[in-house]
Amino acid sequence: MREALFIKQNSERWKQYELNKSKDPDELADSFISITDDLAYAKTFYPNSKTTQYLNGLASGFHQSIYRNKKEKTNRFVTFWQTELPLIFYKHRRQLLYSFAFFMAFCLIGMLSAMYDDTFVRLILGNDYVNMTNDNIAKGDPFGVYKFGSSGWMFAAIAANNIFVELRMYALGILCSVGTVYNLMQNGLMLGSFQYYFFSKGLGLQSVLVIWIHGTLEISALVLSGAAGLIMGNSLLFPKTYKRLVSLKRGALDGLKIAIGIVPIFLVAAFLEGYVTRHTEMPMAASVAILATSFTFIIWYVLLYPAMLNRKLNLLQTDIDETSF
Repeated sequence: MREALFIKQNSERWKQYELNKSKDPDELADSFISITDDLAYAKTFYPNSKTTQYLNGLASGFHQSIYRNKKEKTNRFVTFWQTELPLIFYKHRRQLLYSFAFFMAFCLIGMLSAMYDDTFVRLILGNDYVNMTNDNIAKGDPFGVYKFGSSGWMFAAIAANNIFVELRMYALGILCSVGTVYNLMQNGLMLGSFQYYFFSKGLGLQSVLVIWIHGTLEISALVLSGAAGLIMGNSLLFPKTYKRLVSLKRGALDGLKIAIGIVPIFLVAAFLEGYVTRHTEMPMAASVAILATSFTFIIWYVLLYPAMLNRKLNLLQTDIDETSF
């Protein structure tokens, strides 16, 4: 059968499967079997076509739906962070890369602007903050700002502010991603000028050992927030084979899952800032250990583990395809 005729005979059924997935396990199973049969046929006669790629994605979606609806002993709360969120990271790895690239570019712009314009740091960070930090440097305690107030109050205030910022960054993705990119620009310029300010004072290494105790997780989560907004915005701009509204709903849901899923990272970062960063004279080994642990966790959970999980899912899909033959 020619591919065009194969598509013509089955496209309406595929669209129904795509738009009206039932939550009933038996109906899901029947639809999944039908799709895998079509996929097996397409792989045999049109192995490199877009039709085969489309059916493979549709079959994977049904497999995940069945997996989610299957009764299991594992708590749903646990499987979200163990399986679902990492797979979303992998699915939208391009948006993660774009968010990181935007943020780093704006950081670099912030550093260069601060380097060549003496007024830029005050423009971005504010006169009050710069004056206070200059006073602290003169007193021999350049990071004294982290010692103000009680640890508990500082933790709560920072956590609330960071979560508000990340939800806003996600929500502004609805403006065709422009709002999210603007927020990435604001935060990137701030970080770049902020970090250069300490290097210009001869406190570069010390600032890294102190500020990045909490900054490693905080900034990483901020980049992930940017990715959540870009996912929603790009789903509106580039709906692909879906209707624009359907694409937006899918993108908004995936972005929201990321925004909710990274809240614990912000909470840990706020805890570190409120309770640990204030100990600016801690041994270098302790600072390095915290930095290395935080960095390793982000690389593993956002990049390595999702890739491993996706590979396992593909192997399982291959086994299902072979069985369906």
